[in-house]
Amino acid sequence: MSQTLSRASAWSLLTEWVQSESLRRHCLAVEASMRAMAAARGADEELWGVTGLLHDMDYERFPDLETGHPRMAMAELERLDYPPELIRAVASHADYLGVSRDSDLEKSLFAVDELSGFILACAYVRPQGIHGLTPKSVKKKLKTVAFAAAVSREDVRAGAEQLGVDLDDHIRFVIAALEPQAEALGIDGAEAAPDPGA
Repeated sequence: MSQTLSRASAWSLLTEWVQSESLRRHCLAVEASMRAMAAARGADEELWGVTGLLHDMDYERFPDLETGHPRMAMAELERLDYPPELIRAVASHADYLGVSRDSDLEKSLFAVDELSGFILACAYVRPQGIHGLTPKSVKKKLKTVAFAAAVSREDVRAGAEQLGVDLDDHIRFVIAALEPQAEALGIDGAEAAPDPGA
């Protein structure tokens, strides 16, 4: 398939598999983070971006970690002739499959996955959205166990460690990657901030 790494066909595949707006936004956030990571590392932005976009494509249909996600995504991506390094990265982001994270692509996907979701959650509850969000504020929320409780704090820390980057720097990097996409991700803050003149 010549258009295997077309962003448009990857988006079409995602929207076919994922109806949930929040899961779509998560995938878009991980894509934005992965594109920024690729740019910073001189890697293939299209490959990294599409990997981020599709990493959770089967989670809505097959949420059972014992039998489903991400195995169904991997099978479908193989059937559609996506690159093996993309499929291996999708496998390695799920610890329970026991696939080691060896490449920069694999380590980066794991490092931005939970953190991108957590930063979205932080931005959703701020009147100004993601704008002005700081690592200090994100780390404070990480300590609040009840906040975005589904996000693994251990994975957030381990992801930065495996990449060999400081957690504050990593959080700052992901915030910067997501901010230009604030409107598409619903974290612009405009809707949440009341008009002072109203």
